[in-house]
Amino acid sequence: MSFESDLFEADVLAAFPAEVQIPARTVAAAVEASSESSPRILVVLDDDPTGTQSVADLPVLTRWDVADFTWAFSHRINGRRPDAVYVLTNSRSLDPAEAAARNEEVVRNALAAAALETSGPKLRLGFVSRSDSTLRGHYPLEPDTIAATVTAVSGEATDGVVIVPAFPDAGRVTIGGVHYMRGTGDAAGRLTPVAETEFARDASFGFANSELAKYVEEKSGGRFPADTVIVLDLATIRAAGPDGDPQISAKAIADAIGPATDSTPIVADIVTENDFRALALGLEEAERRGKKLLYRVGPPFVRGRIGQEIRTELSGAEAYAGNTPSDAGGLIVVGSHVGVTTRQLKALVDQHSSARIVEIDVEKLLDGNPEEYLAGIVRDVVEALHSADVILHTSRLLIKTDDAAESLRIARTVSAAVVAVVNRTLKTFPPRFVIAKGGITSSDVAAHGLEIRHAIVRGPMLPGIVSLWEPVDGPAKGIPYIVFAGNVGDDQSLAQVTRKLSNTF
Repeated sequence: MSFESDLFEADVLAAFPAEVQIPARTVAAAVEASSESSPRILVVLDDDPTGTQSVADLPVLTRWDVADFTWAFSHRINGRRPDAVYVLTNSRSLDPAEAAARNEEVVRNALAAAALETSGPKLRLGFVSRSDSTLRGHYPLEPDTIAATVTAVSGEATDGVVIVPAFPDAGRVTIGGVHYMRGTGDAAGRLTPVAETEFARDASFGFANSELAKYVEEKSGGRFPADTVIVLDLATIRAAGPDGDPQISAKAIADAIGPATDSTPIVADIVTENDFRALALGLEEAERRGKKLLYRVGPPFVRGRIGQEIRTELSGAEAYAGNTPSDAGGLIVVGSHVGVTTRQLKALVDQHSSARIVEIDVEKLLDGNPEEYLAGIVRDVVEALHSADVILHTSRLLIKTDDAAESLRIARTVSAAVVAVVNRTLKTFPPRFVIAKGGITSSDVAAHGLEIRHAIVRGPMLPGIVSLWEPVDGPAKGIPYIVFAGNVGDDQSLAQVTRKLSNTF
């Protein structure tokens, strides 16, 4: 995506030190050392499933009963207990009251499951509120709810809420406390403040400020004035210098966090993976000193926080490893309406000449007989899957209102229709693979369309973005499921992922 901007990344970065070189294993060792006597697992409340796109080999839950957490906490991947567990709350599609209730239920059940763990030392849980790298979502509602629930259950107060929306793999970086989007193509190297992009005009979660401290003040209704927000800028994150001891940066970060109390917001600059790792070491040090922290973050934070190596993109063969792919066509489901998704859809249709296109007309869905209409859609999809990939998409005209609640209602109606088509198709003629494009779409397709309850995220299909889930139970077991955020990748990305998985492209 290209934007007009007079800001260039190199110029903005010139005011700050070079990044500190930190291997992932340095962070992993620090995390392991802190877990020797009491293992810690991060519970990631993911407000849509695209938060898994930066990690690999971790459990994912679409249900959060105590038994589900018990499975996740005891599950071993490559012989190890997981350092983090993702819980698909889909709360970005909910109204505020529903989102708060769901966050509370997840936290209570996670804490209850941890208390029941008897296979070893007592488990410690950390909580991560994973949301959008372009600042859309229920903030500060969700971290407020998590903090209040932790206090109600355990009596433990939260000192600071660390806010890290950066997602460099997808072009979102924070420099000098300001959150930007990188340009691509002809605009490569340019930075656009995120409040000047289409994402800031979101019908449900729009905002006016790119400076994170002012964003916090805006979204908290003044409860947290901008001048009370702790800003960990690159001068602090990179205090050690490129060849220095990372512990210098860690101590500088922990010192800066020191005054935090009563959920003080803490925002962090991030431009590179090394910045995430420097921050992780600083957070470890702050917590070692006794600080109680929650996290409100974009997708890559968890990878950096637990010291996980960047997983190289999966090949088509790796996507099917351990399973025999069917001869059916694959199902590509497109629900997102952001500009990059529409361009990706066009590129896929233009290049994949053998694919069948099936459109769900939103106006017909909202105004006509939805049951009869959807039955016809399912027949078309199933018939086509016998010989071709099927691209199932909603009509590109976005129907929205000035009423945020009504906009969410329309989005839910459309998503429910997509889910119904996917579920009936799965029960009638299972596809070779499923790709879901868009946050709400991919969440509902996973939990309801494919009836995935437990899965393992195996890694990205493109560098740093687009995750592959392996369902471990239910009717979709053995079918690769690709979670593809609406706002990531370039115009060719959807076609690239489809080509890896398809036997007809």
